[in-house]
Amino acid sequence: MGRFTMAAKHHQSIAEIYENDELDLERAVQHYEQAADYFRGEESNSSANKCLLKVAQYAALLEKYEKAIQIYEQVAASSLESSLLKYSAKEYFLRAALCHLCVDILNAQHAIERYQEQCPAFQDAREYKLIKTLIEHLEEQNMEGFTEAVKDYDSISRLDQWYTTMLLRIKKQINDNPDLR
Repeated sequence: MGRFTMAAKHHQSIAEIYENDELDLERAVQHYEQAADYFRGEESNSSANKCLLKVAQYAALLEKYEKAIQIYEQVAASSLESSLLKYSAKEYFLRAALCHLCVDILNAQHAIERYQEQCPAFQDAREYKLIKTLIEHLEEQNMEGFTEAVKDYDSISRLDQWYTTMLLRIKKQINDNPDLR
C-alpha cells in the first residue's frame, strides 16, 4: 500500500470522526477532500469518488450548492464511463438537480437538459420524471402536487435524510418567495 493511500485512509478516518462524533461537517468536508485528492493521486478513483460524494453531500447540507453540484456532475460523468457504474449516474444527476432547485428553477431545467444529452437513458428514469414533476409543481406553486410527487417517489424508492432535507428546503424557498421563477 502506497504512502498516499495510507494518508488518504487516515484523512478518511479523521473525516468520519468529525462526521460522527464531533458533528463538524466543515472539517469533515476538508478531510474528505484531502482523502479524495490522495486517492486520485494513487489512481484509486472509486475510493476518491466515494470521498467526493461525502463532500458533495455535506456541501449541500451546508448550503454550498455550487460545490455539491460540481461534484455530483463530475462523479456522474465518471460513472457513465463505466459499464458497471453507469446506472448510479441517475442518482447523482438527481442529487445535482435538487441542489440546482435549491438555487433556482431555471438552473435546474437547464441542468436536466444537459443530463439528458450526457445520458439519453436518464430521460426514462424515475429520477428524471420526479425532477420534471417537481419543477412543474414549483412553477405552478402547487405545494400539494409537490408533496404528492415526493410521496409517490418515496413509496417506491425510500428517500433518506439528505433527500428529505433538500426537498424541504426547496419547498420552503418557494413558500418564502412566491415569485421566485
